[in-house]
Amino acid sequence: MSQAAPPIAAVAPPRDPGPFLRWAGGKTRLLRHLLPYIPEQFDRYFEPFLGGGAVFFAIRERARGPIVLSDLNEELINIWRVVRDEPDAFLDALAAYEGKNDEQSYYEVREAEPPTELIQRAARFAYLNQTAWNGLWRVNRWGRFNVPWGNRPFRGYDAGSMAALTAVLQNAAIDLADFRDVLEQPSRGDFVYLDPPYLPVSDTSKFSGYTEKRFRAADLEELASICQDLTRRKVAWVMSNRDTALVRELFADHEVVRMTTRRSVAAQNRRDIEPTQSPEAIVVGRV
Repeated sequence: MSQAAPPIAAVAPPRDPGPFLRWAGGKTRLLRHLLPYIPEQFDRYFEPFLGGGAVFFAIRERARGPIVLSDLNEELINIWRVVRDEPDAFLDALAAYEGKNDEQSYYEVREAEPPTELIQRAARFAYLNQTAWNGLWRVNRWGRFNVPWGNRPFRGYDAGSMAALTAVLQNAAIDLADFRDVLEQPSRGDFVYLDPPYLPVSDTSKFSGYTEKRFRAADLEELASICQDLTRRKVAWVMSNRDTALVRELFADHEVVRMTTRRSVAAQNRRDIEPTQSPEAIVVGRV
């Protein structure tokens, strides 16, 4: 029997907008380590593995020129565009999910055919993002979202926070694009931040499966070659990744800063999450 649902909570508008999505592998905790390696000012800014955009929100004011945000996850890019272009209609669409905080409601939304209308599709994404386990977005080989219920309430967004987010996105291009195509664009004076999906730690790990197209070792090898080309073109760049022998080998010609961070693993319930020390690497492409 379902319990009475609490109302969608309203929070005070942020003074400086930050990530509006829960995203596995988000970089909020690593910002204090990353920011010293990012130029104080640059011309254009490129982020081709967008995710939750924590680095974008932290350094957007350092860009003197246009900002190009991109990703291959169609659902992700859609919600970013809707937040930028249709915030009022997006907030209206979220009302359909108010009170859907029980397990049965979650699975009904998850299993239903996704809406074709883009604003409604973004609202569904927001609901699943807030209520799924660990904020994980994972799809199977057919592109169907398959993350279990996270036992979390849907809180939505308040109008003040949405207005602040919309304002900072007005001058950003938000593109559905492959990193190979995006990284042909930067030139001297620009800056690129790279946060590719980490390669699985085991054959059964699925955390790289946030689109039906997996990111594999061959993609990382190609990215390393592109980074060499960025350096030759005098484009500054920084990459986050897991600290592995392969990463150190592929990026041996660049500065690799090694550290650990606390990440939560292998839990279906927030009370069961155990933090662990995860080896991380910041790779710096200096010009």
